Amino acid sequence: MSLIQKYVAIGPESTGKSTLCQNLADYFQTKWCPEFARTYLESHGKEYTYNDLLTIAHGQIDAEDAYTRDVIRKNQHDLLIIDTDMHVMRVWCEYVFGNCHKFILDQIAQRDYAGYLLCAPDLPWEADPLREYPDQKIRNELFLYYKELISSQKSPWIVIEGNYEKRISTAINFIEKGKDIL
Repeated sequence: MSLIQKYVAIGPESTGKSTLCQNLADYFQTKWCPEFARTYLESHGKEYTYNDLLTIAHGQIDAEDAYTRDVIRKNQHDLLIIDTDMHVMRVWCEYVFGNCHKFILDQIAQRDYAGYLLCAPDLPWEADPLREYPDQKIRNELFLYYKELISSQKSPWIVIEGNYEKRISTAINFIEKGKDIL
């Protein structure tokens, strides 16, 4: 089995994570794993409970594992781009409900990623029926929360900021440097 390098885009809402993942997958000619929460909320409604977040976390893990198996099976790439991981689920749980499921914390400790792309809230807010926090002060607060969380883990990370061209360029350079280390 080949070694797959996984890079995860995380950060507050409306920071270009999905667009970045799609652009990176296109550039590197690989696959990207979309955020499961969007699919879940589109089919179950915007209102969610603490236990829904556990269901979403399981769905995200299942999706990531399925995409990983697909990349390995096809043996075409050694790279997978992921939109969202358990750090995002932790932030949701703790910010909204003041608590986090043990499963999510365990997955954070167990999963290994080549790097994190922390998307800054410096893009204009884009309204979306599933988004909750358009206030820039809250977006900045959430960004700092993400930064604190990933600063204390072992995978390398970088802040992705600026316009879309700068974001993709920064992310490509970060991933290419990581691939050179392997």
